[in-house]
Amino acid sequence: MRLDKYLSHLQFGSRKEVKALIRDKRVRVAGDLITDPGYNVLPGIAVEVNDAQADGPLEVDYLMNKPAGVITATEDPTQSTVLDLIRPHDYRPGLYPVGRLDKDTTGLLLLTTDGNLGHALLSPNRHIAKTYAATLAKTLTADMKQRLETGIDLKDFTTAPAQVVVLPDTDGKRIQITITEGKFHQVKRMLLAVDNEVTALTRIAMGPLSLPADLAAGEYRALTDDERTDLDNITR
Repeated sequence: MRLDKYLSHLQFGSRKEVKALIRDKRVRVAGDLITDPGYNVLPGIAVEVNDAQADGPLEVDYLMNKPAGVITATEDPTQSTVLDLIRPHDYRPGLYPVGRLDKDTTGLLLLTTDGNLGHALLSPNRHIAKTYAATLAKTLTADMKQRLETGIDLKDFTTAPAQVVVLPDTDGKRIQITITEGKFHQVKRMLLAVDNEVTALTRIAMGPLSLPADLAAGEYRALTDDERTDLDNITR
Protein backbone atom coordinates (compact mmCIF):
# COMPACT_ATOMS: atom_id res chain seq x y z
CA MET A 1 0.00 0.00 0.00
CA ARG A 2 1.18 3.54 -0.73
CA LEU A 3 2.67 5.23 2.32
CA ASP A 4 0.36 8.23 2.11
CA LYS A 5 -2.70 5.99 1.85
CA TYR A 6 -1.47 3.83 4.74
CA LEU A 7 -1.07 6.81 7.07
CA SER A 8 -4.35 8.34 5.93
CA HIS A 9 -6.14 5.08 6.79
CA LEU A 10 -4.60 5.29 10.27
CA GLN A 11 -6.08 8.78 10.65
CA PHE A 12 -2.88 10.82 10.50
CA GLY A 13 -4.70 13.28 8.27
CA SER A 14 -6.03 13.68 4.77
CA ARG A 15 -3.92 12.43 1.86
CA LYS A 16 -2.76 16.03 1.34
CA GLU A 17 -1.82 16.46 5.01
CA VAL A 18 -0.05 13.11 5.10
CA LYS A 19 1.97 13.95 1.99
CA ALA A 20 3.15 17.10 3.75
CA LEU A 21 4.24 15.03 6.77
CA ILE A 22 6.22 12.72 4.52
CA ARG A 23 7.89 15.50 2.55
CA ASP A 24 8.76 17.30 5.78
CA LYS A 25 10.93 14.26 6.64
CA ARG A 26 8.80 13.20 9.62
CA VAL A 27 8.16 9.61 8.53
CA ARG A 28 10.39 6.56 8.73
CA VAL A 29 9.79 3.06 7.36
CA ALA A 30 11.89 0.24 8.85
CA GLY A 31 14.10 2.93 10.34
CA ASP A 32 14.76 4.68 7.03
CA LEU A 33 13.65 8.24 6.37
CA ILE A 34 11.14 8.20 3.50
CA THR A 35 10.13 11.30 1.55
CA ASP A 36 8.18 9.63 -1.26
CA PRO A 37 4.41 9.51 -0.56
CA GLY A 38 4.10 6.68 -3.08
CA TYR A 39 6.56 4.43 -1.25
CA ASN A 40 5.14 0.89 -1.01
CA VAL A 41 4.59 -0.18 2.60
CA LEU A 42 4.79 -3.95 2.93
CA PRO A 43 2.74 -5.80 5.59
CA GLY A 44 4.46 -6.02 8.95
CA ILE A 45 6.98 -3.25 8.26
CA ALA A 46 7.44 -0.73 11.09
CA VAL A 47 6.32 2.80 10.28
CA GLU A 48 7.05 5.80 12.51
CA VAL A 49 5.66 9.33 12.44
CA ASN A 50 7.56 11.92 14.49
CA ASP A 51 9.54 9.02 16.02
CA ALA A 52 6.35 7.38 17.34
CA GLN A 53 5.11 4.02 16.12
CA ALA A 54 2.27 4.29 13.58
CA ASP A 55 0.31 1.08 13.83
CA GLY A 56 -3.18 -0.30 14.07
CA PRO A 57 -5.43 -2.44 11.88
CA LEU A 58 -6.36 -1.06 8.48
CA GLU A 59 -9.62 -3.05 8.54
CA VAL A 60 -11.85 -2.96 11.64
CA ASP A 61 -15.00 -4.58 13.06
CA TYR A 62 -16.80 -2.90 15.95
CA LEU A 63 -19.69 -4.08 18.10
CA MET A 64 -21.73 -1.07 19.26
CA ASN A 65 -24.53 -0.62 21.75
CA LYS A 66 -26.53 1.86 19.69
CA PRO A 67 -28.29 4.50 21.78
CA ALA A 68 -31.64 6.06 20.97
CA GLY A 69 -31.62 9.34 19.08
CA VAL A 70 -29.00 8.57 16.43
CA ILE A 71 -29.69 7.19 12.98
CA THR A 72 -28.07 4.14 11.42
CA ALA A 73 -26.28 5.79 8.51
CA THR A 74 -22.79 6.79 7.45
CA GLU A 75 -23.66 10.47 7.15
CA ASP A 76 -26.60 12.84 7.39
CA PRO A 77 -26.72 16.62 6.97
CA THR A 78 -29.10 17.24 9.86
CA GLN A 79 -29.01 14.29 12.28
CA SER A 80 -26.35 12.50 14.31
CA THR A 81 -25.36 9.10 12.97
CA VAL A 82 -23.76 6.05 14.54
CA LEU A 83 -20.47 6.98 12.84
CA ASP A 84 -20.45 10.22 14.82
CA LEU A 85 -19.96 8.02 17.91
CA ILE A 86 -16.71 6.57 16.55
CA ARG A 87 -13.61 8.20 17.97
CA PRO A 88 -11.40 9.76 15.26
CA HIS A 89 -8.49 7.41 15.99
CA ASP A 90 -10.75 4.37 15.51
CA TYR A 91 -12.35 5.47 12.27
CA ARG A 92 -11.27 3.82 9.01
CA PRO A 93 -12.33 4.69 5.46
CA GLY A 94 -15.23 2.52 4.35
CA LEU A 95 -16.55 1.89 7.87
CA TYR A 96 -20.31 1.36 7.77
CA PRO A 97 -23.14 -0.15 9.85
CA VAL A 98 -24.41 -3.60 8.88
CA GLY A 99 -28.16 -3.34 8.56
CA ARG A 100 -30.35 -0.74 10.19
CA LEU A 101 -31.82 0.00 13.59
CA ASP A 102 -34.54 2.65 13.81
CA LYS A 103 -33.66 5.96 15.41
CA ASP A 104 -35.46 5.03 18.64
CA THR A 105 -34.29 1.38 18.63
CA THR A 106 -31.25 0.56 20.72
CA GLY A 107 -28.82 -2.30 21.08
CA LEU A 108 -26.43 -4.44 19.11
CA LEU A 109 -25.07 -2.96 15.89
CA LEU A 110 -22.11 -4.25 13.90
CA LEU A 111 -19.91 -1.74 12.09
CA THR A 112 -17.22 -2.98 9.72
CA THR A 113 -14.99 -2.10 6.79
CA ASP A 114 -15.53 -5.61 5.40
CA GLY A 115 -18.10 -5.30 2.64
CA ASN A 116 -18.22 -9.05 2.03
CA LEU A 117 -19.05 -9.73 5.66
CA GLY A 118 -21.83 -7.16 5.70
CA HIS A 119 -23.31 -8.48 2.47
CA ALA A 120 -23.28 -12.05 3.77
CA LEU A 121 -24.96 -11.13 7.06
CA LEU A 122 -27.72 -9.24 5.27
CA SER A 123 -28.31 -11.82 2.54
CA PRO A 124 -31.94 -13.03 2.79
CA ASN A 125 -30.81 -16.50 1.74
CA ARG A 126 -28.77 -16.98 4.92
CA HIS A 127 -31.64 -16.40 7.38
CA ILE A 128 -29.38 -14.83 10.02
CA ALA A 129 -31.33 -14.73 13.30
CA LYS A 130 -31.86 -11.41 15.07
CA THR A 131 -33.24 -11.30 18.60
CA TYR A 132 -34.91 -8.28 20.16
CA ALA A 133 -36.11 -7.45 23.66
CA ALA A 134 -39.43 -5.64 23.27
CA THR A 135 -41.60 -3.80 25.76
CA LEU A 136 -45.26 -3.85 24.75
CA ALA A 137 -48.20 -1.56 25.35
CA LYS A 138 -50.46 -4.49 26.24
CA THR A 139 -50.11 -8.00 27.57
CA LEU A 140 -49.16 -10.49 24.87
CA THR A 141 -51.98 -13.01 24.74
CA ALA A 142 -51.62 -16.65 23.78
CA ASP A 143 -53.39 -15.88 20.48
CA MET A 144 -50.99 -13.03 19.70
CA LYS A 145 -48.02 -15.26 20.45
CA GLN A 146 -49.38 -18.06 18.27
CA ARG A 147 -49.90 -15.70 15.33
CA LEU A 148 -46.36 -14.33 15.63
CA GLU A 149 -44.99 -17.86 15.73
CA THR A 150 -47.01 -18.87 12.66
CA GLY A 151 -46.14 -15.90 10.44
CA ILE A 152 -47.78 -12.53 9.87
CA ASP A 153 -49.17 -11.23 6.58
CA LEU A 154 -47.87 -7.66 6.34
CA LYS A 155 -49.31 -7.13 2.84
CA ASP A 156 -45.94 -6.48 1.22
CA PHE A 157 -44.61 -9.80 2.55
CA THR A 158 -45.45 -12.62 4.94
CA THR A 159 -43.01 -13.04 7.79
CA ALA A 160 -41.31 -16.30 8.56
CA PRO A 161 -42.39 -17.82 11.89
CA ALA A 162 -40.86 -15.93 14.79
CA GLN A 163 -39.62 -17.36 18.06
CA VAL A 164 -41.29 -15.62 20.99
CA VAL A 165 -40.42 -15.88 24.68
CA VAL A 166 -42.56 -14.03 27.22
CA LEU A 167 -40.35 -12.86 30.06
CA PRO A 168 -41.52 -13.84 33.56
CA ASP A 169 -42.85 -11.32 36.05
CA THR A 170 -43.61 -8.70 33.39
CA ASP A 171 -47.39 -9.18 33.09
CA GLY A 172 -46.76 -10.41 29.56
CA LYS A 173 -45.56 -6.97 28.47
CA ARG A 174 -41.92 -7.84 27.91
CA ILE A 175 -40.86 -10.40 25.33
CA GLN A 176 -37.87 -11.61 23.38
CA ILE A 177 -38.62 -12.13 19.72
CA THR A 178 -36.31 -13.69 17.14
CA ILE A 179 -36.80 -13.13 13.42
CA THR A 180 -34.76 -14.16 10.39
CA GLU A 181 -35.62 -11.38 7.93
CA GLY A 182 -35.09 -7.81 9.05
CA LYS A 183 -37.47 -5.72 6.96
CA PHE A 184 -38.12 -2.05 7.71
CA HIS A 185 -39.86 -1.66 11.10
CA GLN A 186 -40.55 -5.40 11.00
CA VAL A 187 -40.92 -6.19 14.71
CA LYS A 188 -43.04 -3.08 15.30
CA ARG A 189 -45.25 -3.93 12.31
CA MET A 190 -45.66 -7.52 13.46
CA LEU A 191 -46.90 -6.44 16.89
CA LEU A 192 -49.25 -3.87 15.39
CA ALA A 193 -50.67 -6.64 13.18
CA VAL A 194 -51.69 -8.61 16.27
CA ASP A 195 -53.28 -5.55 17.91
CA ASN A 196 -50.39 -4.65 20.17
CA GLU A 197 -47.65 -2.02 20.09
CA VAL A 198 -43.91 -1.89 20.80
CA THR A 199 -43.04 0.93 23.21
CA ALA A 200 -39.31 0.10 23.48
CA LEU A 201 -37.07 -2.12 21.38
CA THR A 202 -33.50 -3.33 21.86
CA ARG A 203 -31.62 -5.75 19.65
CA ILE A 204 -29.75 -8.18 21.90
CA ALA A 205 -28.33 -10.67 19.39
CA MET A 206 -27.48 -11.03 15.72
CA GLY A 207 -26.25 -14.38 14.48
CA PRO A 208 -23.50 -15.48 16.90
CA LEU A 209 -23.07 -11.98 18.36
CA SER A 210 -24.70 -10.98 21.65
CA LEU A 211 -24.97 -7.55 23.22
CA PRO A 212 -22.42 -7.43 26.08
CA ALA A 213 -23.99 -6.61 29.43
CA ASP A 214 -21.11 -4.27 30.27
CA LEU A 215 -21.26 -2.24 27.04
CA ALA A 216 -22.96 1.06 27.83
CA ALA A 217 -25.29 2.78 25.38
CA GLY A 218 -23.25 4.73 22.84
CA GLU A 219 -20.10 2.72 23.46
CA TYR A 220 -18.42 0.21 21.17
CA ARG A 221 -15.50 -2.19 21.12
CA ALA A 222 -13.56 -4.24 18.60
CA LEU A 223 -14.81 -7.75 17.96
CA THR A 224 -12.88 -10.45 19.74
CA ASP A 225 -11.04 -13.03 17.67
CA ASP A 226 -13.64 -15.63 18.66
CA GLU A 227 -16.53 -13.37 17.60
CA ARG A 228 -14.93 -12.70 14.23
CA THR A 229 -14.28 -16.43 13.75
CA ASP A 230 -17.91 -17.22 14.58
CA LEU A 231 -19.07 -14.66 12.01
CA ASP A 232 -16.73 -16.08 9.39
CA ASN A 233 -18.05 -19.58 10.11
CA ILE A 234 -21.70 -18.68 9.47
CA THR A 235 -21.02 -16.48 6.44
CA ARG A 236 -18.38 -18.63 4.75
